[in-house]
Amino acid sequence: MKKGGPPRGKAPSQLIDARIKELGDWRGKMLGRLRALIKEADPEAVEEWKWGIPVWSHDGLICTGEVYRSVVKTTFAKGASLKDPSRLFNSSLEGNTRRAIDFREGEKINEKALKALIRAAVAQNKSR
Repeated sequence: MKKGGPPRGKAPSQLIDARIKELGDWRGKMLGRLRALIKEADPEAVEEWKWGIPVWSHDGLICTGEVYRSVVKTTFAKGASLKDPSRLFNSSLEGNTRRAIDFREGEKINEKALKALIRAAVAQNKSR
């Protein structure tokens, strides 16, 4: 699947399904697991397809799901203003707005801490 606009007639969830299937390796599994955790943390999260990547929103952007050769990156739009006591953020640390988590092959997800970050991002969106 090429980056860019979604094919006409395809729902964002279908595009995300296709992206996961297309990857066919650990990155697809990781993206699928991250997607499931986002939905568990916020069942009302809306799946979107923007900028050629999966995006999750609830009263504003929560995070994206970017896939690269050696990482699956979850970028939180307003991550710099979120408390991260478990120190999940390990990428895009120099910015004033965004923060990201790079997941590498074989890494275990701290699911409890990630869900807490997702919920905090939603709460922040709702407060604005």
